[in-house]
Amino acid sequence: MLKFKKTKYITSGITTNSRMADFPKDVWMKCDSCSQMILKEDVVDNHYVCYKCGKYFRLRAKTRIKFIADEGSFVSWDDDLKSTDPLNFPGYEEKMEALKSKLKISDAVLTGKCKIGGKETVICIMDGRFMMGSMGYVVGERITRAVEQATQQKLPVVIFSCSGGARMQEGMVSLMQMAKTSMALKEHSKAGLFYLSVLTDPTTGGVTASFAMLGDIILAEPGALVGFAGPRVIEQTIRQKLPEGFQRSEFLLEQGLIDGIITRENMVDEIANLLEIHSSKPKLNDIVKPLDEIKSNVKVKAEKCTTWEKVEIARSKERPTALDYIEDVFDDFYELHGDRRAYDDTAIIGGIGHFCGRAVTIIAQQKGRNTKDNIYRNFAMPRPEGYVKALRLMKQAERFNRPIICFIDTPGAYCGMDAEEHGQGQAIAKNLFEMSALGVPILSIVIGEGGSGGALALGVGNEVWMMENATYSVLSPEGFASILWKDASRASEAASVMKMTASDLKELKIIDDIIEETSPACEENLRIICQEMKSKIHTFLKKRDNKSAQEIISERQKRFRAF
Repeated sequence: MLKFKKTKYITSGITTNSRMADFPKDVWMKCDSCSQMILKEDVVDNHYVCYKCGKYFRLRAKTRIKFIADEGSFVSWDDDLKSTDPLNFPGYEEKMEALKSKLKISDAVLTGKCKIGGKETVICIMDGRFMMGSMGYVVGERITRAVEQATQQKLPVVIFSCSGGARMQEGMVSLMQMAKTSMALKEHSKAGLFYLSVLTDPTTGGVTASFAMLGDIILAEPGALVGFAGPRVIEQTIRQKLPEGFQRSEFLLEQGLIDGIITRENMVDEIANLLEIHSSKPKLNDIVKPLDEIKSNVKVKAEKCTTWEKVEIARSKERPTALDYIEDVFDDFYELHGDRRAYDDTAIIGGIGHFCGRAVTIIAQQKGRNTKDNIYRNFAMPRPEGYVKALRLMKQAERFNRPIICFIDTPGAYCGMDAEEHGQGQAIAKNLFEMSALGVPILSIVIGEGGSGGALALGVGNEVWMMENATYSVLSPEGFASILWKDASRASEAASVMKMTASDLKELKIIDDIIEETSPACEENLRIICQEMKSKIHTFLKKRDNKSAQEIISERQKRFRAF
């Protein structure tokens, strides 16, 4: 093929027929999104993404293998598996043979084993060119066999979905593949093995309603169409025009149905990182920098504050947020989104990171750094969906034997009408119920405000710590004064009798430890605070390194039974 360097005609957007006539046709292609003529070679170099509008083009299965797998590592499985024609559907066999001859593939999925970033992995990649990527017997059987092999060999599974759904020409046999693949994944899950699902454009119908949405982590390429019923079917059924972006991956992220969006540029690194996180439990490394070395460079400012002053410090917009601590204490934090039901509550963030070489799950209530950010974070007041997201990630942590670190910083659970309609009390109660019996260590740290049950929903830890200037209370001082004295203006007086400071609660044995702040936590002293926090977390994890799940559960239950 002839190759051409970029010219001024490309960068200036000139795409007239006279200009195009000067170049061989196989050099150019028309983007079906922006309608611009683009160089094929540049599209390939750009990971098969339009360099003018960002449109993601669909990839052939073999192309994606080359793109994602370590060079020369892929071994194909079950290529000789033959399809059935259970309905004796007219012309079906002939159409299948014609596609096989034309596309040089035997059906709509390629399965096998490869390495991604050096990690051995079972991989399944669907090819939308073959019968629209529909799932018949061969597709279902190949995926099922691949997952079964992964279970036997104790390997993770990565599936790239691209499908129009069940294959109509195979009738109920096609439908049964939904249950069959799901059953295989359940056994894989019971074995404690990791499954990553990557949704590409399109992923619809029976594939969406089975293996595509069952990943421990579900990611989607930008702009991918994902849904059970296709948009045309929905519009014809409800007789309404669907909003722009409906059923696209960005919409799914907002609705809490997927964990994140993955770009092709970062795909290999992100998948390799997730596979590494979910591999065998590594030994906890030692703290790299001694605490005293950092302390010697920090001026200590001793301050005696009243309880109300500490309330104001805990609420200060200058105070570091959960993300500030996460960034400094942990490595490679990878945020996961959504309750997998209806919403991604941004008041609670959660994900996976590394602490001294050990994979951990991190869950936090996140305040904003300014008014706009606070509105986006709902002022760190979680809705029910936020607590459901937190619990989902905690249960996932237990499955993969990851310790859980929770950062508490909320004025309280959101008390809006929609929160009540969606079961705010039930969501908090469910967290308390489930956290009591999770078989991995849980550490809860109050870094700012610990407001009532909204804070306790992340506070059922084996140990609970507080920052020196944090507060933790049955409700806000304003609420306390309003209820008991019918006068919210007496909030400062209420604070002084509520025993809500770290020193008060340490004396009551409500909390186990206090993290010194030297002076109120801010950007200037964040490093020293984080280093002390890191040292204490290291000790916390080391103490529980060789404890069984039952010992960890028993320790937590005894702690709360004593109150």
